This record gives sequence, structure tokens and C-alpha cells, in this order.
Amino acid sequence: MSERASSSGPAVDGPIVEVRDLVVRRAGRSILGPLDFTVGPGERWAVIGANGSGKTTLLSVLGLTLWPTGGTVDVLGARYGRVDSRELRQRIGLASSSVEAVMRDDLTPIDLVMTARRAATEPWWHVFRDEDRDRARGLLDGLGLGAVADHRFGTLSAGERRRTSIARALMPDPELLLLDEPAASLDLGARETLLHDLTRLAGAARPAAIVLVTHHVEEIPAGFSKAVVLRAGRVAAAGPIDDVLTDAVLSRAFDLPIAVARHDGRAWARMVG
Repeated sequence: MSERASSSGPAVDGPIVEVRDLVVRRAGRSILGPLDFTVGPGERWAVIGANGSGKTTLLSVLGLTLWPTGGTVDVLGARYGRVDSRELRQRIGLASSSVEAVMRDDLTPIDLVMTARRAATEPWWHVFRDEDRDRARGLLDGLGLGAVADHRFGTLSAGERRRTSIARALMPDPELLLLDEPAASLDLGARETLLHDLTRLAGAARPAAIVLVTHHVEEIPAGFSKAVVLRAGRVAAAGPIDDVLTDAVLSRAFDLPIAVARHDGRAWARMVG
């Protein structure tokens, strides 16, 4: 395993994320907020809500790729708008379908993961060292992808592609990891394998904080202890996951009668009545 990426900044003294009075408007309509949201060191948060509730918009703001209409956004001790966001983004790992869509099918997982060290998507734009390749292979091995690390990305299954994108997000040793619907479109086996990997990641010391967006409570890995439920762009509930993922909160968020059950640190939800 290589040393920490050179993009890593000093240790954060305070919240990893602190959002106050956040508002995002489009075409004169508020699609998110106003809301407050704080993520502390060591916390693993799930963001859940129906389509259009603002989950991905919130993640885009936290990833410093979407400028809010109002409010303040502090990430890793720096305020969005007062620092070079390009530099700050190098301390944030993001795995999402939009990132996966630009990963070239003719490159190997090794190359796709390794290039994230320089925030690149092509292996010939920068000079990479043996340590970079070793770290990329170690991350792929840790996610069960050692056997396909040198295959063409386009030949991988959906689950293998998703785990490659997460390995890529981890390559710079980020302090904040953002996961946008990591289990979406996966079959049962691929989903459970991924959630096993994410449970292990949740128990590691780094990243310092993880925020995961999902539509489905059964896609929240064990080890995630906090949750925020969004409804129409506003916070319906936030806090300890067992206090937030309740029948009443989810029924209100999805406008359906929902019952929640738990087993082995995970939750399941279904419509009742």
C-alpha cells in the first residue's frame, strides 16, 4: 500500500461537513432546502428519500460540483467559495453513475483506479509510479476484484464496475467519501457483495466520514449509524439511524404506509395495509 496521496490536507479540527441554511433553486423553484446538515469525524451517514427529494443535489453540493443558491457550505474545514474548489475536491472521493459513465471501456480497472491519484481519467496524462499501481491493485484486491484487475472495464459485470468506481474514489485516500446510490441496478448477489464491502469500509478509520445516498433502506450497509430523510427538499428527520428510519418518518417521506424491520444491523422496509 502506498503512502497517503499528496492532495491530503491537514487534519480537520471540527466537522467534516457543516451546511447552514442551504438552498438550491432552479427555474425559480426551491429543489433543496433550506436545510442544515453536519457530519462529524468518524460518522457514516445515509441520505434517503423519494425521487426528487433532493438527495443527489445535496451530494453534489457536498462534493463541490454544484453552487448553492443560498447558505454556507464548509467541507473539510474550508468554505465553498472562499477556497480553490479544484484543490479541495482532491480530498473528496465520489462514486456515482455519472463518474462511472466516463470511465472508458477499453481501459483496465488498474488504470482507471490509478489515474484517480491525479484526478485524471487517462493514464498517459501524468507520470505514475510503481507505488501508485500497487495501491490501485491493493484497493481492487480489497474489493474482491483482483482476478479482473487487468481485464477491460467494458467486460466487467455491473457489480464489478460499481466496485471499481468505489476503488477509484478511494485511490487518493480521501477524507470524505460520497456514494451516490452505489447499489442501484445491481442484482441480489452483487448488491449483497457490495454491501459486505461497504460494511467493512464503514468500520475503517479512513475515510474520516462517509455519506451514502439511496432510495432503499435495505441498501444501507451495517455500520452506518446516522441517517437523514429528505422530503420535497427539506429534512424530514435526521440523527441516529434507529431513531430516524421509523414507520412514521418513512411513511411521511414516501406518502405510503411503511413498516420497517431490522436484522443484523440492517433495515428493511415494505408497504403495509
